[in-house]
Amino acid sequence: MSTENLLQTLPGAATGAGSMPGTDAREAAKTVTGSLELLPHLPELPARGPGADMIGRGAGLLVELFAQVEPSGWRFADRPGRDTKRAHSWLGEDLDALEEFTQGYRGALKLQAVGPWTLAASVELRHGEKALADPGACRDIAESLTEGLRRHLADVRSRIPGAQLVLQLDEPSLPAVLSGSVKTASGFQRLRAVDRQVAEEALRGVISSLDVPVVVHSCAPQVPIPLLRRAGVAGVSLDFSLLTERDDDVLGEAVEDGTVILAGVVPSTDTGLSDPAGSVQGVRTLWRRLGLDPELLGRRVLVTPSCGLAGASPDYAKRALSLSVKAARSLVDNPE
Repeated sequence: MSTENLLQTLPGAATGAGSMPGTDAREAAKTVTGSLELLPHLPELPARGPGADMIGRGAGLLVELFAQVEPSGWRFADRPGRDTKRAHSWLGEDLDALEEFTQGYRGALKLQAVGPWTLAASVELRHGEKALADPGACRDIAESLTEGLRRHLADVRSRIPGAQLVLQLDEPSLPAVLSGSVKTASGFQRLRAVDRQVAEEALRGVISSLDVPVVVHSCAPQVPIPLLRRAGVAGVSLDFSLLTERDDDVLGEAVEDGTVILAGVVPSTDTGLSDPAGSVQGVRTLWRRLGLDPELLGRRVLVTPSCGLAGASPDYAKRALSLSVKAARSLVDNPE
């Protein structure tokens, strides 16, 4: 099955961006698997501290590269230390919990990992500057991460053999990487923009080396959708409220080419939740504006919260996932 086809066989599906509130892995796994029937995901619980956060978990996935927490943040180190061990421990705890609540499960399952460019923009080299400043370090990170992701996918397959895996690469820093907006470690200057072709080739190298559909998620403005499509993504996950009419053409081309859009339309922090149909009204409006076939709507759009739910209350997180499911179903039942 092609990577695109797997996501397109989930009409009416909803999923989460990844992070959940709290520190209880079993409760998070129970909530996610109980709420998201068609596309559950591996929960992340950054409230537990370093190693459970997006960057720490990504650093823990690296092979033969190690990082530790310094006062300024994550920094590469010569050998694995307690922070690496903690990252491995948190991931193992999360996988144990997910395995418990997916006994006998057969279907799509989404994993999340920080992408190579956000990792390079967030972790410092030993001398203190961001790894993003060193092209060689960026290449090493991408290669190390790729191997770590292969091992991670193999581990999940051994635990949940009935799962059809989807990998989400979190790249919130990618727009800043491309625009030259990433601050230096000192914070007083900005690092030079990465050439778009270089960024694309690195992402393509990661994506093409993995045998699962890859979605790139970014809840920042100006997600580079054409670049991501050329890199081989099966889907793009974004905060729908940040789109403008200037994005119409690239979105229309992506949809017509088979790219699945994971539309972040449900607020990710506690707020009054609207009715399911209302939360996706903007998606329907876009569809009409682009002149796209209404019958494609349920197959090309999955519904998610606008970003991770780590900052939400546990009760709100459950309701946000429930509303996402109902909203996704409404796109199938009432596409116009």
